Amino acid sequence: MSFGERLTLVRKRKKLSQSDLGKKIGINGDAYGRYERGEVRPTIEMAVKIAQALEVSLDYLTGNSDIELDKDMIIRMQEIAKMDDKDKQHLFITLDALVRDFKNKKEYIQ
Repeated sequence: MSFGERLTLVRKRKKLSQSDLGKKIGINGDAYGRYERGEVRPTIEMAVKIAQALEVSLDYLTGNSDIELDKDMIIRMQEIAKMDDKDKQHLFITLDALVRDFKNKKEYIQ
């Protein structure tokens, strides 16, 4: 999926018009629409503004990741990154157990 296609997808999920998003990032909707259509590529500064306005990671928009991290998930990951290694390890053990249980429950239900 291209940068423009990802922009369109996320914008529509957020129920924003091109004009609404343009206002959030300081340009008009027509100029923003050119990004979605792939007619123009934004500067890195503008791409960052777009990602922030859509509350997703720039990695997702640029195709470096297929995981659409939202603002809340990014904040959580930043907090985890600040933890010391021992605390991270305890957290990951707990998360791994929860994910395993979720997968097992999902398999059992099917």
